[in-house]
Amino acid sequence: MFGVILGTGVGGGLVLGGRLVEGANAIAGEWGHIPLPWPGDGEHPGPACWCGQRNCLETWISGPAFRRNHREATGRDLAPDRIAEAARAGDRDAAAALDRYVDRLARGLAVICNVVDPEVFVLGGGVSNIPDLYDRLPAAVAARVFSDRWQARFVPAQWGDSSGVRGAAWLWDGPSPP
Repeated sequence: MFGVILGTGVGGGLVLGGRLVEGANAIAGEWGHIPLPWPGDGEHPGPACWCGQRNCLETWISGPAFRRNHREATGRDLAPDRIAEAARAGDRDAAAALDRYVDRLARGLAVICNVVDPEVFVLGGGVSNIPDLYDRLPAAVAARVFSDRWQARFVPAQWGDSSGVRGAAWLWDGPSPP
């Protein structure tokens, strides 16, 4: 399983055999700071990232990045969920922004598939509340995976966009609250 956080930032976590993979340096799953794979016209060298690099996935598929991409293309500032709603209502500009978002997210996830081939992707963070992602990602990722036959499930995190804070609370090793 690969957990994907799509919110203000982008992150992830890899679970194999029921155990979280931390890696030798405790950075396993940090896929938000790999470059956008297969960049197209206008995507290279890509935006500067707060981490000091350019073209990080986070600069393309975080909630603020999705919002910025739509705003730059249309002049209208909409939150990601509103962009998806407008796309479903027939707004061609919003549909194009959602198409670009799904394509970029799929490219990033295809890299994960090519490296660890998870059975399921669990999506969390605010952007994970967009239902269109669950319908569109399987085909979009399959088109980029290095295989003639590929499938995986895409499911929302059990507690929605509150899953991250719940996980952090479970990891808390400090004193119990009063």
